[in-house]
Amino acid sequence: MKKLSLLLVMLLLALPALTIAQTKKDQMAVKEVEALERQRFDAQVKKDYPVLEKLFGEDLVYTHSDGHQDTKTSYIQSIRDGKSQYEKIDIEALNVRSYNDGNTAVVNGTIVITSPPKPDGQPNLARLKYVVVQIKDTKKGWQVVLWQSQKQTK
Repeated sequence: MKKLSLLLVMLLLALPALTIAQTKKDQMAVKEVEALERQRFDAQVKKDYPVLEKLFGEDLVYTHSDGHQDTKTSYIQSIRDGKSQYEKIDIEALNVRSYNDGNTAVVNGTIVITSPPKPDGQPNLARLKYVVVQIKDTKKGWQVVLWQSQKQTK
């Protein structure tokens, strides 16, 4: 009985340390993913295809605000072909939550995309709320596997 009590006390003393270790992994994941989100938006504007190839997972499901879906290959090709054009992407809100011991991240936020002007010369702005899922691959690092966005009226 004394051994069981001693073991229980030791476990209770160690529990906060285990929780802190997990929290540090999650905190590190949050910082990494925040930076990668900014890097990805920048790569979309600059048409930096090697960065996009690296950051998008092979099984990416990219759902645009109009409901159209792309794969990794078709989305990157849409940027090459000029179907997806970005002059600027401004981040209004960015929230990252880490799960699975720092190996999965769910991102939600709000961005404003500036695209080339409309034919009548008017600004072409889209304000989107979005959700992203990233997973950490042991060989490739963080990979975007899901993008879902919705246009906002204001």
